[in-house]
Amino acid sequence: MPSSVRLASAGAILALLTLSTPLGAAGGGGGGGGSSMPSDSAPRYDPVVEYQKGVAALQASNFKDAKRAFDRVLAVAPKDANTLYMAGLANDGLGKPKDASKLYEKALKSDKAHVDARRALALALVATGEPVKAQAELDALKTAAATCASACADAAKLDAAVKAVSAALAGQQAAQAPLPPAETVSSAGDLLYGEAVALINLRRYDAALASLYRAAETFGPHPDVLTYLGYTQRKLGRPGRAEDYYRQALSVAPEHRGALEYYGELKVERGDLAGARANLAKLEAICRFGCYEAEELRRWIESGPPAIA
Repeated sequence: MPSSVRLASAGAILALLTLSTPLGAAGGGGGGGGSSMPSDSAPRYDPVVEYQKGVAALQASNFKDAKRAFDRVLAVAPKDANTLYMAGLANDGLGKPKDASKLYEKALKSDKAHVDARRALALALVATGEPVKAQAELDALKTAAATCASACADAAKLDAAVKAVSAALAGQQAAQAPLPPAETVSSAGDLLYGEAVALINLRRYDAALASLYRAAETFGPHPDVLTYLGYTQRKLGRPGRAEDYYRQALSVAPEHRGALEYYGELKVERGDLAGARANLAKLEAICRFGCYEAEELRRWIESGPPAIA
């Protein structure tokens, strides 16, 4: 196994929801009289927990609370496709299909292969009386389904989306895609994450990516999942997508050591040694007594990528 791949063991999967930088409720007293400024004592939300709250609220048809929760997530992770999609569903539930459409479009801008977002966008377009645009989204779904040809991980999802949008355009009732589990710690998500870890260790990156996408649907913008999505995209020769995921991970957890190291390695591969050194400086500030991530990135900077990485 390459030295740069240090993925969680099965035992560590149970700790998946432990962020490297806690993002829970802010400390400090309220009510005035303190020395801190109001912005310092404002509530801080864990985006993973808020995502789960939003999903639970959606399942209970509590669309107002769902929207509030997803808005909190988007304040930290504005490009997270799954959250943008879920926020769109909340707006749909509130009777705001045009606002929902904008969120679905943003989700597709972040991830053009997000089947559920494209299905939801098409249904929203039907609801707002825009059948031509809805047909364009249906055509995109059909193209993806034909390319998949029942062989990819999204085959069943694509088939269901095509049928739902076709029904809506024919004037029939069509439902949105089913929601993921709402549990704070989902056993299904843990299994998907563990499956992805095993597949990455076997260098089966396409299969690992499919498992990571499904784990992300359950957990929301968890920095561990985002970091491995970046790593997998990088191994598949997609540095732009990899950088996007690394940046998303760091927007959620700025001191996430894995994201800082792997993003630094990507910068070395691109010849951006100054950027890699900046990541190393951040790691050294975080790891006051040293850590493997800092040592590995330093080795990359000094010696370049290993022969097999």
